[in-house]
Amino acid sequence: MTLLYTSDPERGRVWREIFATEANDIGFVDPSQDHDPATIRYLAAWSPSAALIASLPRLEILFSIGAGIDQFDMSRLPPDVRVVRMIEPGITAGMVEYATMAVLALHRNLIDYREAQKEARWSPISLVPATERRIGIMGLGNLGQAVLKALAPFGFALSGWSRSPRAIDGVICHAGEAALPAFLASCDILICLLPLTDATRGILCRDTLSHLPRGAALINVGRGGHLAEQDLLSLLDEGHIMGAVLDVAEPEPLPANHPFWTHPRILVTPHIASMTRADSAARALIANIRRHEAGAPLEGEVPRNRGY
Repeated sequence: MTLLYTSDPERGRVWREIFATEANDIGFVDPSQDHDPATIRYLAAWSPSAALIASLPRLEILFSIGAGIDQFDMSRLPPDVRVVRMIEPGITAGMVEYATMAVLALHRNLIDYREAQKEARWSPISLVPATERRIGIMGLGNLGQAVLKALAPFGFALSGWSRSPRAIDGVICHAGEAALPAFLASCDILICLLPLTDATRGILCRDTLSHLPRGAALINVGRGGHLAEQDLLSLLDEGHIMGAVLDVAEPEPLPANHPFWTHPRILVTPHIASMTRADSAARALIANIRRHEAGAPLEGEVPRNRGY
């Protein structure tokens, strides 16, 4: 059994060493090496071409090197190829850190203080206790639940929304289209952690964001495709939304002349909220291959008919 790796060379170097020392029965090759495509059973990639997929007649599993799989064109994958997203501690830890940072920055008015600093203006803002701030998360998968768990000790009122029902201790859970307006109305700070699908593309638009209370804030750590950019800009300028922290965009990198760079109520970061750690990711992938070989369920497998 052989894995073909087609992503970042430096990460590939780390992966190769770990495979050699901890799983030397699993072949590890990259496109620069001579290899027989008929021996490749596993592919680790970010956005493999249709030509590459077609060249691998015995491919069984496509492993995403990141937490998402929306970059894959599912229609071009053979129906028997299984798709698995990356689940590893580094991704979760990074997202928890970033989401906590963003929530606290908005909760403690960091955008206002940044503007005051530019003007050399000493202007304290009355403190709102965490117990009076309501945080809502769209997307209650592994990452969403980890963020909720991290925010709980601060005392925030926590809620969540997903397409299918969930039950999480200490969290008011909403599910389905009909429940979305009521969920949004209960959020002072909204965090988007949804997967990007046909159903969620553009979900952060005027129609939905207008349900937020006036003065609410947005954190988007899902995908740039979730956000209707002009709608956000309009709602910020109207004062309905107080501020936004955006780690994702469409396209990426964000063009130099994009209004997000200079808007006084937006904090932009370059898609760094959650990064795959090379060492723990390699071990997570090895563990999944072992599960596959043993006939056990794969961690992070994506139902092909659902897309997330």
